[in-house]
Amino acid sequence: MAKGPETHHVVSNPNGGWDVKRGGAPRASSHHNTKQEAIDSARKISRNQGTELRIHNKDGRISSSDSHGNDPFPPRG
Repeated sequence: MAKGPETHHVVSNPNGGWDVKRGGAPRASSHHNTKQEAIDSARKISRNQGTELRIHNKDGRISSSDSHGNDPFPPRG
């Protein structure tokens, strides 16, 4: 699983709330009170920077991921 700089992650903050982190970054890009706020913010950042977005559950597992970058198999439509 890629966790390098081509990814952004929405992760639970141990002190409460949700963080948006760039893959491999030690600190959060932004902090939000709700998971939905964090997802909305992360989606904007991910689209702008063309990265993969990974949304994690409270237990740290990835619940979903969106590709906003160089997907090798873009869907036709």
